[in-house]
Amino acid sequence: MEDKKARILLCEDDQNLGLVLKNYLELNDFDVVLERDGRLGLAAFQREKFDLCLLDVMMPNMDGFSLAEEIRDIDPDVPLFFLSAKTMKEDIIQGYKLGADDYITKPFDSEVLLLKIKAILKRNEELNKEQENKEFDLGSFHFNPKLRELTHSGQTQTLSPKENELLKMLCEHMNDLLPREQALKKIWGSDTYFNGRSMDVYIAKLRKYLKEDSSIEIVNIHGNGFRLVVPTPA
Repeated sequence: MEDKKARILLCEDDQNLGLVLKNYLELNDFDVVLERDGRLGLAAFQREKFDLCLLDVMMPNMDGFSLAEEIRDIDPDVPLFFLSAKTMKEDIIQGYKLGADDYITKPFDSEVLLLKIKAILKRNEELNKEQENKEFDLGSFHFNPKLRELTHSGQTQTLSPKENELLKMLCEHMNDLLPREQALKKIWGSDTYFNGRSMDVYIAKLRKYLKEDSSIEIVNIHGNGFRLVVPTPA
């Protein structure tokens, strides 16, 4: 089976540079979506799934830093590279504070950029493999996200994709706050009122599944999100 190409969101308002970089990355087996400003870049990220983002800092309608903040709200883990002619220390520091994996100043060597992209994607692929295989013990329950199975006393409940993803995020934030906005943007794509009501329905379903163990609780932290409370083993 042919390996799936990694998808890159490239936001660059310099048309010539954007097209040259897009073509170069596509020649090196990447699937690249090119947008010319931050607002279009955000729309593309909300619409599609990407493995890495290359963001120009100075763009019309929405600059790269503002776009990075929006992207981080949707997916805190997607790798971000800034491409910028701004070389001031303050700009570089701001880029890293926003969670950039790299801040590359123009002009840059395309081959070096390619090697950096490959290194970050390889690292993430290895981390994702570890996370995919991670299973969780929740009191008397056992949860296998890869199989979408929640097991208790020999009985197995197969979860729907959204139930599975929501419980997985709760487990990853176990005994800590899962921000409501983060869960909505990652699973539903946006934090609208109607998506919020939909998530509340899924939370109720998960509470119903977990009620067999009274030591487990999904607590609503009003206005902020949810907390999966699980007793720590003695």
